[in-house]
Amino acid sequence: MFEAGLLANRRILITGGGSGLGAAMAARFAELGASLVLCGRRAEVLQETAEQLRSHGSQVDTIVCDVRDPQAVEAMLDEIWRVAPLDVLVNNAAATFIAQTERLSARAADAILAPTLHGAMYCTLGAGRRWIDGEHAGVVLSILSTSTITGRAFTVPSAMAKSAVLAMTKSLAVEWGPKQIRLVAIAPGAFPTAGATAQLRPDGRSADPADRVPLGRVGRHDELANLASFLISDQAGYITGEMVVQDGGTHLRGSGAEDLLRWSDQQWSAHRAGRAKS
Repeated sequence: MFEAGLLANRRILITGGGSGLGAAMAARFAELGASLVLCGRRAEVLQETAEQLRSHGSQVDTIVCDVRDPQAVEAMLDEIWRVAPLDVLVNNAAATFIAQTERLSARAADAILAPTLHGAMYCTLGAGRRWIDGEHAGVVLSILSTSTITGRAFTVPSAMAKSAVLAMTKSLAVEWGPKQIRLVAIAPGAFPTAGATAQLRPDGRSADPADRVPLGRVGRHDELANLASFLISDQAGYITGEMVVQDGGTHLRGSGAEDLLRWSDQQWSAHRAGRAKS
């Protein structure tokens, strides 16, 4: 399946591509022959990842872009298309944190919805419009969550946003299928990254997310990167509108938030205080 050159001649944009799962996917796509465009809000993080990939001979461009801003997204896509069309868009940028939902301010909720839902929508519609106008085939891969299946207490805006992107994936798979545009998604389980761990596993939660996984371990970044590589390749050319769960069976046991139901008001107060300081 992962033959040399599997992604040769593919130009791939990864949002949030400078770190975490985005960087892991970028590395694997590059190994398989793709040229990359990495976008994010932090230039230094993007450059560090790009330099690592270029040291192995990969073609990597970086663009600083806040996907929450539709005008910035359009400017980014115009810049990309001036060089060459994209072949693949990976909607990876997202935000989340745990909170008692009734205590979320509108600003806090929007901080999650803006990159996770609106950013994915802006990028998808912008790329799709350019593909359709140019009669160019394309693939959109969105990194979602098993909260789209189970719901998830205490990260409600994230669950809402990811579910909406899944609805977009299914809907546009039908609408854009005749245009030779595929939309697919992955719902990862526990694939620890520094950013997600800081937001989702503060003091007071189980230190080992593998405790809840039937397979007894967390996922490896290369496992997700390999699945992503398959889904965006021609090997998966007859798959569209589908979300693949990759969580070691965890969602079959529950949503992943049940332990927070036991938190006291004092624990939540301490958590909010800690977030305010950060």
